[in-house]
Amino acid sequence: MRAFHGQMSDNQPIRRSQAEKQKQLRDLRETLAAMKSHTAPTLRESVQKRIRQLEAELAAAPALKSTDAPRGQRTNGPRQGTGSGTPRRPRSI
Repeated sequence: MRAFHGQMSDNQPIRRSQAEKQKQLRDLRETLAAMKSHTAPTLRESVQKRIRQLEAELAAAPALKSTDAPRGQRTNGPRQGTGSGTPRRPRSI
């Protein structure tokens, strides 16, 4: 049976929110702390690698939000697409 476009099995990354990433990071840290000394080194390394990736993503997320804020706070003039039907200024030909 073939997958249709947009199905979860399309081999696309799962998008997670900030809160979901923080929860996953806590869970992975608990998992790493609960690992026994005889746990396979490759498993331990893969968990540590994912923890580092999540920490990097979480550290980069506030920086991305702070750069988006100034653009979103602009309120100069009427917004386009408000339905007035008239252009803000006449075009020069």
